[in-house]
Amino acid sequence: MRLGEKLRYLREVEGTLRGLDRELSQQELARLVQKETGKSISQSYLSQLESGARPHLTNSSRLLLARFFKVHPGYLVDDPEGFQNELVSGLGAIEDKLDLWLVAGAERFLRDAELHHALLTVAKHSDSRMCLVLLGTILENPGLAERLIEVLRAPAAATKPKPRRHA
Repeated sequence: MRLGEKLRYLREVEGTLRGLDRELSQQELARLVQKETGKSISQSYLSQLESGARPHLTNSSRLLLARFFKVHPGYLVDDPEGFQNELVSGLGAIEDKLDLWLVAGAERFLRDAELHHALLTVAKHSDSRMCLVLLGTILENPGLAERLIEVLRAPAAATKPKPRRHA
């Protein structure tokens, strides 16, 4: 993954973590970095990095963005050609690629306990592919996801002790 792609990804994740349901704009990122760290980075510099016009961050910018996004500074460089995050066996075969992707996603959403738990639950299922295909099918049916959540959460509410009435 290229540096620009990583920055766009981090803006997307940060926007979600901040409850925006969208990525942070470059301008919003520049303002938040200034507000939260007291140091500045310009929107135009971010744009040049994301577009590839500037292929590398300065060391001070790398450290600033790493601190803001809470990632290791080494993440904010281009990955070498052929680099993979997945574990590879001695034979070179990638095992359980989908499950590894789900676990990595869960780790990115540690601050959202429900989403973190859901991603790990799917990854641990014996057929995680089927789980995702099922989710896709559910979402294709208007209102079904909302109704299922309502029905599945109802038993938890029903098990709460009810106040006693004295006759």
